[in-house]
Formats: sequence, structure tokens, C-alpha cells
Amino acid sequence: VNTNYDVIVLGVGSMGASTCYQLAKQGYTVLGLEQFDIPHELGSHSGQSRIIRKAYGEASDYVPLLERAYENWQTLEDETGSQVYHKTGLVYFGGTDDSFLKTVKQSSTEYNIPVNTLTVAECNQKYPQFNLPNDFQRLEEPDAGLLTPERSILLFVQQALHNGAVVRTKEKVLDWSSKNGTVTVKTDKGSYTAAKLVITAGAWAGKMVSNLVPKLKVTRQALAWVQPKKWETFGLGNFPCWNIAHNGYDFYGFPILPAGQFGGPLGLKLALHYPGGDVTDPDRVNRNTKETDEKVLVDFLKEFMPDGYQSTLTMKTCLYTNTPDENFIVDFLPGFDKTVAIAAGFSGHGFKFASVIGEILADLAIKGATTLPIGFLNTQRFD
Repeated sequence: VNTNYDVIVLGVGSMGASTCYQLAKQGYTVLGLEQFDIPHELGSHSGQSRIIRKAYGEASDYVPLLERAYENWQTLEDETGSQVYHKTGLVYFGGTDDSFLKTVKQSSTEYNIPVNTLTVAECNQKYPQFNLPNDFQRLEEPDAGLLTPERSILLFVQQALHNGAVVRTKEKVLDWSSKNGTVTVKTDKGSYTAAKLVITAGAWAGKMVSNLVPKLKVTRQALAWVQPKKWETFGLGNFPCWNIAHNGYDFYGFPILPAGQFGGPLGLKLALHYPGGDVTDPDRVNRNTKETDEKVLVDFLKEFMPDGYQSTLTMKTCLYTNTPDENFIVDFLPGFDKTVAIAAGFSGHGFKFASVIGEILADLAIKGATTLPIGFLNTQRFD
């Protein structure tokens, strides 16, 4: 059995699967180590759908990465003959002074991304499902949509395997070290060496890199799938992805995805983007959703989408790994002479970037640098 590789990737979720794919495709020997199954529901990549958008409200610095991410998702679709991106459009609603919407408009202007401002009448005609205060801004990004996360991960891993990657599941990393240009990884099943290590451990990143622990806070998030009063009205093709900023909270959701094409869960999905959620240990998460989690989402629906709620079908939990500024960490780990790269702290808005993060991490591992603009995601900014 080969135990020596060009690159070892710790964690084969969103970012790790994409990294294994990029490395194997370029002819490097790669070992992906995953402590659970692929995919799984214990981290941050489950739940059927993820929004992808370009007029980025978090910071316009992300837009060039998003433009590349869109290209890379298209490449994955072309290579596999599968669809992972569904263009649904995205509406953004919120108060006139909302900082997120302000940055959406700034990103749109700076990078020439189509974003339409709708009048109250236009919005009511086009999106009658919503009941909004008159003073809300109503923005629409036509080229936004959703990605299917589990399917994307399966395709990345499938392509990686086709290109010679070795992926080992149900194998837990116990320890890693880097000495004299060689990385050694010890798991509960063996020991492996490589020239480079990439850490994409999601909510477990802090357990893999002890000095990151104070910078990464893992929080529990609740998601709901509900039965609306009018199913068709909220179906794919009739209803967009949406984001509503309200009272300092950020709610978002999706059209109902047809079960025959997408699998489950069934129903209209929505969630609260709330980095300040309950802090948790990823190995000891309370997976039971609380009545308060459900109530927040149901109350919101009743206020903003009068036909949006009849009963709750499914509640799930997922994990956010938050950095202090809610921007990602994508960089070399300091002190290891560019042998160890890390991507962590995706703070609840990372999945859409998986296709480009894999390319960046492959660049860092192989070339020791990337031409993609990740300077603002460096590890030193918190020191």
C-alpha cells in the first residue's frame, strides 16, 4: 500500500473534495482523508441547496473569486454531463440603510454585475409571494441561483478518483507534523507522508491547528423545510432564491426543489444566517432542533410570505465556523515554510466558492503561490 503522496488533504467536504479534484486532474498523487462518509450531514455541506451570487454583500473583494467560481462550476458540469448550478435569480430585500444591500450595489457597480432595483409595484407583480414594508429596498440579481452541495461534492470526488486520487473515508486524523520538508499524518488506521499538506477540515479545523482555536468559533444553525399553503407558487421556476435583512437578522431561502430531480428534504427551505448562534464543539453537537429555532423561522414566514407556511416538514442543524471578521482564512499556515495550506472559517457563506477554493489550494500546494486575489483572506490579519 502506498503511504507517500505529493499532497495529503485533511477533510473531504466542500473544499477538500474540490482540492482533491484539482490536484488529481493535474496529475499529482493525492490522498484525501475523511473521518465520516462522503457526503455526510455532520458538518456544513448538507441540506440540498446553497445560494450562489456575484454582487457580493459581504465585501466586493470576493467578486473576482466568484467570477472564477462560476467558470469552475461550469467546467465541472461540462466534464460530468451533470447540472449543479440552477439559475433561479435572487431577490434582496431590506431597509434603506442596510449595509449588506449597500455592498451588493457597490459590488454590482464595481464589477458590472447586473442588479435591478424594483419598484413596489414591479416587485408585487413579479414576486407576489412576498409581503414587504413599503420602505424596503427591492433588488434582483438575475444571474444568481443555487448549487446542489452534496451532488457537487460527489462529482468532485468521482472525478478525483477517476484521475487517480486515493480517498479514504471513516478514517480519523489523530496528528500531523511537518519536518525537513516532509509532512507526516497519523490516523486511527495508519501513517502517511507527503511533500505538502492541505487542511480543509471545516468545523474541525480548530482541532487540526491548535493556534487557530481562538480565531474560529463553531456555531450551530437551524434550517427548516416547510409545506406552504400554495405549493406551486413557491416551486422552482415560479419562485427565486431570496435574502431578507430584518431587524439585524438575515433570513434566506430557496424555491421548492422537485423531489424527483433533487431528492429530499421536501418543501420550501429557509434559514436564518446567524453567526452569533450557540457555540458548540463539532464532536458534541446537539443535533435536536429546538422549538425556538422553528418559531423564529415560522414567525418570519408568516410575516413576510403569508402563503409560505402551513406546517413544518423537516428541521435540521448544520455548523458554521466563524472567524472574528466573518471572512474566510485561505493561506499557508505560518511557520511551516509553505508546506501546509489551510482553508477555514467560511462563516456560513463559503460553499459557492468551493470550486475556486480547490483551485487556489492546489496552486498553493503545487506552485507555492496563486494568481487569484486571496490577500484579504490571510492568516495574519488577526494577530
